[in-house]
Amino acid sequence: QVQLVESGGGLVQAGGSLRLSCAASGSIASINTMGWYRQAPGNQRELVAAVTRGGSTNYADSVKGRFTISRDNSKNTVYLEMNSLKPEDTAVYYCKISSRRTYLTAFNDYWGHGTQVTVSS
Repeated sequence: QVQLVESGGGLVQAGGSLRLSCAASGSIASINTMGWYRQAPGNQRELVAAVTRGGSTNYADSVKGRFTISRDNSKNTVYLEMNSLKPEDTAVYYCKISSRRTYLTAFNDYWGHGTQVTVSS
């Protein structure tokens, strides 16, 4: 089994910053892509940012230039630095990883339970 522990969410005023962390543990031989998604009430879950094991990144257009994703492979942890936050960034943020239990098994996706980010105007 794989466990994901997210932290760093909270309430912040518009223009402020937050840093989310997601630490993975359990039966992990290697992790491929790590990413952050978000879901606002009434909306579908959407990709915010993702980073491959090699460091290639992908961002939603709405967060480019404001959010930065990074990872520490030695700690199986992914981070999301969020700056210049806007009220429309308010959502539950979920961590997702693609990992495999051994080097001979397939990759599977795992989700965290989510952390609330609320940006007040």
